[in-house]
Amino acid sequence: MIYIAIFILVFTGMQLIVAFSNLIFKQSLHQNLQEDNALVSVLIPARNEEKNIENILSDLLQQNYKNIEILIFNDQSTDKTAEVVSCCSKKDSRIHLLNSTELPTGWLGKNFACYSLSKKALGEYFLFLDADVRIKDDIISQTISFTRKHKLGLLSIFPQQTMKSCGEYITVPNMNFILLSLLPLPLVRKIKYSSLSAANGQFMLFHTNDYKKINPHKKVKQEKVEDIRIARIFKKNQIKVACLAGSENISCRMYTNYKEAVNGFSKNILTFFGDSTLAAILFWTITTLGFLFVWLSVSRPVFLAYILTTILIRIFVSIVSKQKILGNLIYLVPQQITLGIFIIKAIVKRSKKQFEWKGRNIS
Repeated sequence: MIYIAIFILVFTGMQLIVAFSNLIFKQSLHQNLQEDNALVSVLIPARNEEKNIENILSDLLQQNYKNIEILIFNDQSTDKTAEVVSCCSKKDSRIHLLNSTELPTGWLGKNFACYSLSKKALGEYFLFLDADVRIKDDIISQTISFTRKHKLGLLSIFPQQTMKSCGEYITVPNMNFILLSLLPLPLVRKIKYSSLSAANGQFMLFHTNDYKKINPHKKVKQEKVEDIRIARIFKKNQIKVACLAGSENISCRMYTNYKEAVNGFSKNILTFFGDSTLAAILFWTITTLGFLFVWLSVSRPVFLAYILTTILIRIFVSIVSKQKILGNLIYLVPQQITLGIFIIKAIVKRSKKQFEWKGRNIS
């Protein structure tokens, strides 16, 4: 048992180093000092988004960066998404609505929507946004400046997560905990290996030349978690990628309750672990039950140091994610239990091919 405890201590120490590095070397967007006027195509796939679409369109129109076209792909919505977009387009000619007539065989809905949008876009940059994202200030100008400065083909941002219900507080922070305790985000840009990749489909800014060269959404047309796959494909093709977290200028309320969050995260949780069920289970076991092995195998001072380390990891992740530190510490236990539920549901759904999203089977 002592060897298991040592392994857990080493693993937890590595998590602390990663979380601390993401805090100390955090990549930030700065005000653009150079005047940019490149046309940016803002591309929004939308399926049953009548509650959200007007908000993101309003945010876009308030950006100081004006040289944009906004294309919305109405993915066979059964609500009033198309009507809302049509109304907004009458107020601003930069807004354009595309309507889907069918979903071709072999495609998942969002991937086909993004692919279809790219075929109509004219910009020097393609900015893919989810309809439930909110942006403010000069984030378009800032991200273009960051992309040019670092010669990126893809820049992606994990938005600050808006949480209002208890169900959200015990589910949503798990995403940031996994990401920011396992992956040093600055190395995504600095290291060429595709294994060090991360991206979030909620905000993905491509240089158009690189996008057209790879045609990524077509390559991943059957992938449930297309964003990380695309980042890996870009890096394999020697195209620079960067991923940021915790920007104050972009936020998103991904889910509104516990059930939605469990269904959503079980769809993509295994991808965070390279699609390895074993790795996911091992991570959950170490981070949830590891304290038992350490308690039974080492001296009390070492155990207390281990507990302090686990707390510091949560604190560092919370700071980088701009989440409430005390809240994440209070909800630590239910968050870990829920993480286990994500993994179990993901395994069951994978075996039965029952992954469903917005009324479609995406297995």
